[in-house]
Amino acid sequence: MKRMLTGWLTAIALVLFSTVAAAQEPLKLGRDYTLIDPPAPSENPAKIEVNMYFSFACPHCFELNQRLVAWTKKLPADVDFKHVPVSFNPFYQLMARFYYTLEALGELPRLESAVFDALHVKGLRLVSEKSIGEWMATQGVEAKKFQETFNSFGVATKVRRADQLAQAVRLSGVPTLVVDGRYQVLGKDYAETLALTDKIIDMRRAERANDKLTPPTLMKDKSPAAPTKAAKKPVAEPQK
Repeated sequence: MKRMLTGWLTAIALVLFSTVAAAQEPLKLGRDYTLIDPPAPSENPAKIEVNMYFSFACPHCFELNQRLVAWTKKLPADVDFKHVPVSFNPFYQLMARFYYTLEALGELPRLESAVFDALHVKGLRLVSEKSIGEWMATQGVEAKKFQETFNSFGVATKVRRADQLAQAVRLSGVPTLVVDGRYQVLGKDYAETLALTDKIIDMRRAERANDKLTPPTLMKDKSPAAPTKAAKKPVAEPQK
């Protein structure tokens, strides 16, 4: 029994050691992230942007989003997180319009998770403007208001902007996390992906701080020199 207990303790210690070692291991290009060059444009240069490229229709995005809800609440104040819906096909484009309609109506915080649940838990067929509008009505959103917003110029513009961002980061699939338009996060599973995102955020913060610490080129002082007092000439004594 004592040997068995010792074996279990040894196994647990090895697992804990490997976990700590992995957390402290330096980031590696190609294993933990890929480099986006040139970087994608940033909407808020004052903060480190973390974009999650996704679609309401994607089941993997639904699984990751369940973890993101808790993860985003712990992000530092200098990090700006947002979803970027993609338009890989007509259905994904419909979902992108749906996302930005919710945002424009101010309903995104209340209904974002509800949309994921409606599609992936309840299996509702939100496959057209009509079916989406009917579902929105059940959530207390006026049908006319939804229709006007869904077909508005503002929503269409945001969908095009999201497509441009997806092209800028050369997106190949979703869900994908991108830090500051420069680093696409990799990872074997969702837990590792989020852990790597935290480390890449720290790396990017250090890069920004280093840029600020670079001393500016010193300029020569061109101010006029202070005038010097002229030496007094000796006064010759009058000849007798």
